[in-house]
Amino acid sequence: MAVPRPRVPLLIRPVREPATVPPPLAGVWAPDDTRLDRADLLPLPDGGHGPEDVVVDADGRVISGDEDGRLWWWPVDAPPGTRPALLAETGGRPLGVELDPVDGGLLVCDAYRGLLRVDPAGAVHELTGTAPPVHLADNAAVARDGTVYFTDSSDRFPLSHWKRDLLEHRPNGRVLAYDRRSGRTDVVADGLYFPNGLALTPDESALMLVETATHRLLRVDLPGGRATVLADLPAYPDNVSAVGDGTYWIALPSPRLPVMERLLPHPRVRQLVALLPGAVQPQPRRYGLVALVDGAGRVLRTLHGPGGAYPMVTGVRQHGRQLWLGSLTATGVARVDLD
Repeated sequence: MAVPRPRVPLLIRPVREPATVPPPLAGVWAPDDTRLDRADLLPLPDGGHGPEDVVVDADGRVISGDEDGRLWWWPVDAPPGTRPALLAETGGRPLGVELDPVDGGLLVCDAYRGLLRVDPAGAVHELTGTAPPVHLADNAAVARDGTVYFTDSSDRFPLSHWKRDLLEHRPNGRVLAYDRRSGRTDVVADGLYFPNGLALTPDESALMLVETATHRLLRVDLPGGRATVLADLPAYPDNVSAVGDGTYWIALPSPRLPVMERLLPHPRVRQLVALLPGAVQPQPRRYGLVALVDGAGRVLRTLHGPGGAYPMVTGVRQHGRQLWLGSLTATGVARVDLD
């Protein structure tokens, strides 16, 4: 079932902001470990691409989606080049994928269908739809009581035009909570600049959250929703995953672009840039990057792929001593050893 795509606002409504200068990839961010350029690739079939997130289930299956709305799985010990098996089809565009603690199925943020549940048999159930407040469900974290916290990245632009939201640079996003007992979807925090990845702290008293547009790492207290900025990152962040010991992996699809930050004081210019064909708009750098941080936002480790062998890393998940990667543009998922 193909899901209708929402209409896109023709014009962005940019606001004037002071210009910023991207910090260099130096110090703890220096590209000393370049193993992402040597990652194993497990391809999608039939020319598929865009496995935006990745998760490993209790049966040792590595699961990811693609741009055509399909969910696939590979054995966790599959050799490079192994093709996956089909798990389900959402009819939309799956982004964040999380394990469902209730029955071992999946909870999927679908950019065009909202929050979904995929049961162990592969049947797809719509939980929220895309009626307000949900517009662009992106990434999720599941509490022990089954509450699903997830980001609604933009109430203005669909995934197909995510660059317009970044150029507009307004707080169009929010964090939502879906209560599966009541079926209610409530706003936890709003006024966020393209909120993307999030993960629960071990005691579930807060969320670790990133904003792509402002390249910030935040802590959002629960249940009140008070946000505290922990770090300004040198790259644009995407999905976040908890390791389970109070540390978190952040996927960073691209180092920050100086041209984007120089445009911030010029809203009219940004409005014109948003009307240009996508191919001539500012492009993410072809550079692989993930970072491990603690609960205070301190960087513990970074892994790089300066050659761009696995580009635009948007998903990251640790399983044992391996790291699994997803990408908005790549043709498969990737795997690297941490040791």
